[in-house]
Amino acid sequence: MLMHRIVPLIVAVALFMENMDSTVIATALPAIAADLQTNPLALKLAITSYLLALAIFIPASGWTADRFGARNVFRLAIAVFMTGSLGCAIAHSLDDFVVARFVQGIGGAMMSPIGRLVLLRSFDKRELVKVMVWVTTPALIGPMLGPPVGGFITTYFSWHWIFVINIPMGLIGIVLATRYIPDIRGEERVPFDFVGFVLAGLGIGGLAFGATSIGIGYLPVEFVLAMLAIGMLAGVGYLIHSRRTATPLLDLTLFSLPTFSASVLGGFMFRVGVGALPFLLPLLLQLGFRMTPFQSGLITFSTAIGAMSMKAVVPSILSRFGFRNTLVVNAVISAAFLAACAAFTPATPVAVIIVVLVVGGFFRSLEFTCINTIAYADVDRRRMSRATSLVSVAQQLSIATGVAVGALAVEVTTRHSEGTGIGAADFPPAFLLVGAISAASALVFMRLAPDAGHELAGRTPGPTEPTDQRMG
Repeated sequence: MLMHRIVPLIVAVALFMENMDSTVIATALPAIAADLQTNPLALKLAITSYLLALAIFIPASGWTADRFGARNVFRLAIAVFMTGSLGCAIAHSLDDFVVARFVQGIGGAMMSPIGRLVLLRSFDKRELVKVMVWVTTPALIGPMLGPPVGGFITTYFSWHWIFVINIPMGLIGIVLATRYIPDIRGEERVPFDFVGFVLAGLGIGGLAFGATSIGIGYLPVEFVLAMLAIGMLAGVGYLIHSRRTATPLLDLTLFSLPTFSASVLGGFMFRVGVGALPFLLPLLLQLGFRMTPFQSGLITFSTAIGAMSMKAVVPSILSRFGFRNTLVVNAVISAAFLAACAAFTPATPVAVIIVVLVVGGFFRSLEFTCINTIAYADVDRRRMSRATSLVSVAQQLSIATGVAVGALAVEVTTRHSEGTGIGAADFPPAFLLVGAISAASALVFMRLAPDAGHELAGRTPGPTEPTDQRMG
């Protein structure tokens, strides 16, 4: 019984580190940009380099855990993440910072997927909703503390110190993993798909990093176009390779499962908005409203309060309405609150901004829990490690896409405005765009069967919800 409580907490440590890091850096972006003598929007390279490292190395996480044991890889991943954090703290240029963030991403690529895999193999599917809720609740402390702590340190001390906070959390994670994480390994040994790893890495990295680099003027246009071309060719190459390989690194046959497909594709679209919000909101508050990083952090942290308040009611909501109804309706509601940020102006009362962020955080967190859980509704135990890798890749790519789309929208608006710099009026189109993309995910979730995930939600299909029917 103790193991069933401790293991989710250990996974929460990894989630805490990642969430704390992402929210801290978002709040400190203007200060970091000023110190490194670069444009704040150019720092999206640092954000996306981290996300891209996750996307490139996550595919290998499932195979690595099966082969070398979840405990060993989990501990090593935390150590690598800590190394990257120290690199960020001592960076003196944008290049240094981008490289250090990439190292962080390599560590993060193993922490969360392996932690999720341990949970999936340790608990019955009927317990999965409660486990997902319970494990993410303490992890949300990270984004709650990130904005005010990062803002406070950046305002009154130096941004360099915000990365040092990962060290004590990492040490705690290593100690707990050593004592409690079981040495889970795969039931069968399969060869490592090295060709697939290279093709997937080039495809994901080339497309995402190339798209993110468009318009910032930091990299030569020829280099950006070359990355996009390489990414497209490698992506096509991987599609061909995966059909000819018995054990591909990313098992695309999982998309034949309606619940898995809806979770990955619909979740990708929904997370575009979520990936953009932590990037756009601090910039709006600091560059547009002229707030200090600390003031911006105090306001931004209200989003996590809404997310925390939702966790206790998730099981009852899913039990009453089911996954499909909840995902469809809640996607639209969540996107509406995201788009509502476009109405913020310097004259908007802080109380109104906080209410919008708190309520929006509630609905977005509900959507996250549903998306993360329904993905594994129909995945058999043998393919669970491949499923966690593929889901994690899609999640990180969607967040990187959100940052790219949001930043590009601000850049385009700024170029066509009459101002000399980035102002509050340059942000509304970006919020409206990412909100519309997130809302469109409802079209994907509508294709789910009425009874999708009933076992996970604790529901019994009614007479109008046939158990063998699939929509679309």
